[in-house]
Amino acid sequence: MEDSKVHVKPTTYENKKHMIETKILPYFGEIRLCDINIAMVRKWQNKLISDEANYEKTYLKCIHNQLSAIFNFAVKYYKLPANPAAQCGSMGKKKADSMKFWTKEEFDIFIESVSDDPLSKAIFYLLFYSGIREGELLALTYDDFDFTKNTVNISKTYARLKGEDLIQESKTTKSKRTVVLPEEVMDIIKEYKGKLNSYEPSERFFNISKSFLTREMVRGCKLSGVKKIRIHDLRHSHASLLIEMNIPILLISERLGHENIETTLETYAHLYPNKHEDVAKKLSNIINS
Repeated sequence: MEDSKVHVKPTTYENKKHMIETKILPYFGEIRLCDINIAMVRKWQNKLISDEANYEKTYLKCIHNQLSAIFNFAVKYYKLPANPAAQCGSMGKKKADSMKFWTKEEFDIFIESVSDDPLSKAIFYLLFYSGIREGELLALTYDDFDFTKNTVNISKTYARLKGEDLIQESKTTKSKRTVVLPEEVMDIIKEYKGKLNSYEPSERFFNISKSFLTREMVRGCKLSGVKKIRIHDLRHSHASLLIEMNIPILLISERLGHENIETTLETYAHLYPNKHEDVAKKLSNIINS
């Protein structure tokens, strides 16, 4: 952890620390690393899989990856002969079994239910039509918007750590990007700005917490009857909308700020099932032309 602290962001460090203290040390804490074998790791996996907390499969994989990272560190720097976590094999899944998202029709129904609050209206329009992450949204300032070019500049992310607001640089180079927005969304942003009494353009534009977003999501879903999704699923909703519009996958990847196109393909490949039929039909048209 001493080594990790200087290589990762404070929020990442705290997440790793929590995972180790609550999921790894209670089971392996009194055992020397060199005495832990594959069978022990397997029993640990089985305990977590059958735990009453019923962890998500993606979270189980994160926990296993953390244990494996500890062994890898010992192998690389302290001559541990092998990594039993790697030899045992992982648990959980990299991706969730299903992805929830809204269609444009569902979003239109939802947004009517929260438009009584100009802040909520601006936030949800921006999330749905930009695909930016929750932390990126909460780190925005008014200066990040260019109303001449209709763009928003994404260069930082927001987190709450130990009771304090924390603004950090974007995670990767590709995360730093400029997203072009519909003029209608920019008008909604300007409308919200006009309702603020005192605001410095360099301050956080949406000075709220993540819990506020969740509460408004729940409120809107309850009033509208639209299925409840996570805030992050609005990002998936945006990607789904672009795919339905036949936007090239490379452009979608750049817009979402993915580090590489493979990430985009792995995440959204299942949304393309009908596209193969479209290819066949277009080829048939060429043959018969």
